[in-house]
Amino acid sequence: MTSMPAAERLGSHIKRAEQALNATKTAVLKPAGLTVAQYGALLHLSANAGISAAALARLCGVTPPTMNTVLKNLQDRGYIERTPHEWHRNVLETRLTDEGRAVMADADVRAVGVERALAAEFTEEEREALIGLLGRCVDLLEKERP
Repeated sequence: MTSMPAAERLGSHIKRAEQALNATKTAVLKPAGLTVAQYGALLHLSANAGISAAALARLCGVTPPTMNTVLKNLQDRGYIERTPHEWHRNVLETRLTDEGRAVMADADVRAVGVERALAAEFTEEEREALIGLLGRCVDLLEKERP
């Protein structure tokens, strides 16, 4: 017997919600030819042209080696270009290509549909409360991290 039943563990409920969201986004992004990780990278690149792989990894919540794999796949498909920084030659700046912008636009319509359906399940007050509660979770867990 464990000291806390699984049904009472908030982390389990948060993880289930995250898994359901990722599975749904995986399904809707498949026709666009992107994984959730690739979509996340393109999404952040669309708002942060020239960002480094390390900074992009932080935004996407993945490790730098994982992001490098994602970026290599996107570059091989012609969706991004990576060029040396003007002053810091060891830093590669990453930008969307025209083809990458087109794929991103298609994928974004699909992903936003999932987000809108999810948001529609809640009233405005409930959405604000959920966002606030999840923010409190993040704040506590980041403070408690060793």
